[in-house]
Amino acid sequence: MTLRWYVVRTKPQCDYQAAESLENDGFEAFFPRCKTPKSRLSRSDTPLFPGYLFLRFDFANQDWSRLKAMPGILGWVRFNGEVPSIPDDVVADIANRVDAMHESGGLWTRFKPGQRVRVVSGNFESLAEVLEEPKSPQSRVRVLLELMGQMVSAQVPWHSLQPSRPDDGDRAAHRRPRGTRGKGRWIRGPGPHGVPDA
Repeated sequence: MTLRWYVVRTKPQCDYQAAESLENDGFEAFFPRCKTPKSRLSRSDTPLFPGYLFLRFDFANQDWSRLKAMPGILGWVRFNGEVPSIPDDVVADIANRVDAMHESGGLWTRFKPGQRVRVVSGNFESLAEVLEEPKSPQSRVRVLLELMGQMVSAQVPWHSLQPSRPDDGDRAAHRRPRGTRGKGRWIRGPGPHGVPDA
């Protein structure tokens, strides 16, 4: 029996189902996924190659028709009509990289110093600049936060940060300057009735 690694395509959002079906039927499948602090669909990990699984298969001695009837499976990845095999050392290298990612805290965004981000917490939302790279998804991140027209140093939870959007720079450049100090006290120029500041 000559077993080699191949890549199988899965139906959209069916990676977990396909991997489970293959393993339950005795096939050797490799489903690279990594834990993530922002889980989705009640899962604590996410596929590294959504829509694809690695399968150890022997075309001469194993029945492909039984395999393609399994839930979640679409078919082989082909190039020019051929199903190429993947060298064992390439699959082993991917597995080692997945292990290393797990050891470093999983798959999470490591915001860099100087990077522009959005701070979103409940109804609060503001632009900020990262001052220190977070150590883990559980850590608080020191940022320079735009608050009431001023830049304030603050520490916020990592999960409250999002990458800034392309239009954030334009919005900051066109932000209307504050007109009051609060409680109706005008910063400069005439007030709403044309009365100069005292």
